[in-house]
Amino acid sequence: MRIYSFPHGGISYNDPTAPSKKSVVNAYLPSLSVIPIGKRIFPTISIGDMVREGMLIARATEAGTVNVHATVPGRVIKKASWKNRDGFENDALVIRMEGSFEKLGKREEVFPWAGLNCYDLQRIISEFGIVEMEYSGRPLSEMISAGRKENDKLTLVIRCVFDDPWHVADYALCQQRIKAVVEGAAIVAKASSKVTQIIFAVSHREKEIGEMFIKNSQTLEYPAALVLTGSRYPQRNNRELELALRTYEKKEELSLGAFLILGPAVLAAVYDAVKFKKPILERYVAVGGSAVRYPQVMKARIGTRIGELIEQCGGLTGKPERIVLGSPLSGREVSYLDEPVGSTCYAIVAMAKSQAKIYQRQNCINCGECRTVCPIGLDPQNIYKRIRTLGIEKTGDTGCHGCGCCKIVCPSSLPLSEVIFERNTEAAGA
Repeated sequence: MRIYSFPHGGISYNDPTAPSKKSVVNAYLPSLSVIPIGKRIFPTISIGDMVREGMLIARATEAGTVNVHATVPGRVIKKASWKNRDGFENDALVIRMEGSFEKLGKREEVFPWAGLNCYDLQRIISEFGIVEMEYSGRPLSEMISAGRKENDKLTLVIRCVFDDPWHVADYALCQQRIKAVVEGAAIVAKASSKVTQIIFAVSHREKEIGEMFIKNSQTLEYPAALVLTGSRYPQRNNRELELALRTYEKKEELSLGAFLILGPAVLAAVYDAVKFKKPILERYVAVGGSAVRYPQVMKARIGTRIGELIEQCGGLTGKPERIVLGSPLSGREVSYLDEPVGSTCYAIVAMAKSQAKIYQRQNCINCGECRTVCPIGLDPQNIYKRIRTLGIEKTGDTGCHGCGCCKIVCPSSLPLSEVIFERNTEAAGA
């Protein structure tokens, strides 16, 4: 099969400190769960209340927010707040595990969905707080509504592109829950009411995953196709993936319309919500880095503190120099091992000094490597210097989407993508 990719730039990214994709370990249930609730969500319970597994504990109040559910049974013992390294405040409810589980280990009642209309399915997805389980965690219900407003037809794209070894948790999920992902895709397609076809976009090195998708999609009422993509980072990004798919569209003389692009984790969550009335209780997380003794992929409850998962991987080999939630290329740096696993946390990377040294900042040496790898043809070195010298008013929006390629190849470890992408955001809001 032909391999489709974006036209230029990008990098081949490997990291030997990422866990293997061959096995998944079930994490221990946390004695204390830290459930993030956000600033714009209204708690429906009080300190001291008992909660059940899957019970609604905070209700969405406005666009961009979702309902929050307890991931373990127990007692709400306190409210916790902390600031991350960017200065943003986080709120959470802390639940001490007590009592019996209603879903874990129990035979689950199956709810048929074939007779439900698109609005019923969307309501269930909204009620159980299903979000895009990476990036900013946008509510899936809002993404479905936006897709329904498209004037053109809609193609649902299942993104299984592994351009970054820290997305190994998605690979493990596909191996273990391929049928759930495929049926979840069918549910989303029906909830949208605009989807006319489904594309499984899989990086060519993982062709066997794509073949499994096609085999399991034969009973779907939607036509399904496999598209093999490149493996250069940032092929997984929406923009680069869409470029590859438009090339496929032109080459095959198709009409795909607009795209609704989703990862496998959110589709498995949709399957659980619609068929079993379950919110997002757990997710697959890659735990590793040079400071972790035994890196591995873990299936962990939402709200488990990251320090507990690291302990279950044999603990730390020494004091970590840097801890990142997500990929080292684009993840969020954290300061506390008590921070919890959230629905968008697909990786935990704890770096020893030797690995973190790669990211220590020095002066620009004008090597031009950043220009070579930028997938949209920018000159990050020049833009960065202009922002530092002239400020936001005289630079404006450059089109950067923050993939981080320039940062990873920069021998001086300058925060090129962060500064440029942040200025774009500020300029757009100015």
